Amino acid sequence: MKYSFGRGYIGDNWQVYFNEPGSSTDRSDYVDGIDAPLASAIDAAERSLDIAAFELNSELIYEAILAAHRRGVTARIVTDDRHGLEDDSHTALRDLRAAGVPIVADNRSGLMHNKFVIVDERAVWTGSWNYTRNGTFRNNNNVLVLENAAAAAAYKTEFDEMFERGEFGARSANDGVISMGEGAGEISIIFAPEADEIAALEASIQAAQSSIRFMSFVFSLDELAGAMTEKMTDPDFVLRGVFEERNSMASWSQLPSLYCAGAQVRQDGNRYILHHKVIIIDDDTVITGSFNFSNSAAQNNDENIVIIRDQVIASLYLEEWRRVWDSAREVPPGEVNCD
Repeated sequence: MKYSFGRGYIGDNWQVYFNEPGSSTDRSDYVDGIDAPLASAIDAAERSLDIAAFELNSELIYEAILAAHRRGVTARIVTDDRHGLEDDSHTALRDLRAAGVPIVADNRSGLMHNKFVIVDERAVWTGSWNYTRNGTFRNNNNVLVLENAAAAAAYKTEFDEMFERGEFGARSANDGVISMGEGAGEISIIFAPEADEIAALEASIQAAQSSIRFMSFVFSLDELAGAMTEKMTDPDFVLRGVFEERNSMASWSQLPSLYCAGAQVRQDGNRYILHHKVIIIDDDTVITGSFNFSNSAAQNNDENIVIIRDQVIASLYLEEWRRVWDSAREVPPGEVNCD
């Protein structure tokens, strides 16, 4: 499926979407993006919508949620306080609350950083995409849809912890690594920071046999960079990554350390923001979700991670990675001091 600002793919019990940011700054051009399929899924909801939204100002999604609520679908929303209900730059969440949609904010210093929607307890939409104009039309993002009742149930359990019990961050119940399927169709779901998500990510990286490719908004975790660097002892191992250009050379960024270890790393070419949080391993495993590879994500925020082993899905993410890689900028000689 092709959209003016993105593309989508449908497989057996899954969907994948990537947006394609344009150069226009005119909001009147911002139509026909990856918000369209989610709005359609919300329009098709018959019983329930559970939505964890760090931010929400997409008019299309706002209208779809409001219409679902008005036709009797049970819609519930969990959001961040500062970037959600209290953000004066947009009022969609406050308008939905005024219309009778129950909304719970985290009311704490850490971020409710999830971006997922559960439709009728049978399908879950997740990934890096905030439900905003910028997220849809300007920033590089991905969406993974799992049409899987077990996956939807895992996300609903996490949603209920936040919405019904007010459990956020490390205070949430630790459900560990939730695995389903096997072999080529294996899916693992992790909710951070209550689970040992770093160990799970390290294990996936350590299991890599031939390649790791990533594209990341933020990458500051020493543990993940160290696990990747260990792979460089094999001269045939491929380690390549694209960093969001902003802050990529900050003192906490892992770009310099990976560059000096011999990895091929670049700074993204989007004039706005590379917002992916994706690692592709051996061309058959994808790590995605809301989780930035950062200490804040690992210690404070509410996040979700999906690790999915599927060669078809991995090939789609690899195609997106190559598109981002090809438009990215190589690190100029001398910009990183490896002494």
